[in-house]
Amino acid sequence: MAKILIIEDEKEIADLEKDYLEMNNFEVEIYDRGDTGLEAAENNDYDLIVLDLMLPGVDGFDICRKVRAEKDIPIIMVSAKKDDIDKIRGLGLGADDYMTKPFSPGELVARVKAHIAQYQRLVGAGNKKQENDIIEIRGVKIDKTARRVFIDGEEKIFTTKEFDLLTFLAENPNKVYTKDDLFRTIWGMESVGDIATVTVHIKKIREKLGDVSGDSKYIETIWGVGYRFKI
Repeated sequence: MAKILIIEDEKEIADLEKDYLEMNNFEVEIYDRGDTGLEAAENNDYDLIVLDLMLPGVDGFDICRKVRAEKDIPIIMVSAKKDDIDKIRGLGLGADDYMTKPFSPGELVARVKAHIAQYQRLVGAGNKKQENDIIEIRGVKIDKTARRVFIDGEEKIFTTKEFDLLTFLAENPNKVYTKDDLFRTIWGMESVGDIATVTVHIKKIREKLGDVSGDSKYIETIWGVGYRFKI
């Protein structure tokens, strides 16, 4: 049974999330403070974290950054704040998804299932004994088996979704994909979520690749259409 950590200071919301997740056979723990929630996240094994942004003790941004430095499990950040800057910051710190309150409990369950299923597939594939599957393109080395990326010999740390998105584009060079295409392929969901997530992840990937704005070496923006990886 997958184990979910909810860090949420609004009791009614936390209890509702817990009820729906437990009805779908998830084990759930709730913490209503950022400091105690962070301690639980660091010292226990969870399959996914549902993380509120505004928390007493330690805010969601700090929790996300500290957890992501140690663990690669999916993190869904939730907030009543609708500003794009908060969404961009949260995703930039390593959150896999961002939901704006109010949202339906069913939507949360759908996203939790999708993220855990994808993560378990990736972990399972990584545990198979095989020679490392490597993609190399003009100084970029993507080790799919070890899930590591090297740029001109220097390793760069990519979050789960950043790695998946980069790998997909590199495996399909010179093909143009819309944001909707990429969202469905990488996040595994249709009409659930915000495709602006794709834009944020592309931006972070470009920063790590050293792509210069306006003169992209690797990921090219096709205005009005989408993105493609150049070879």
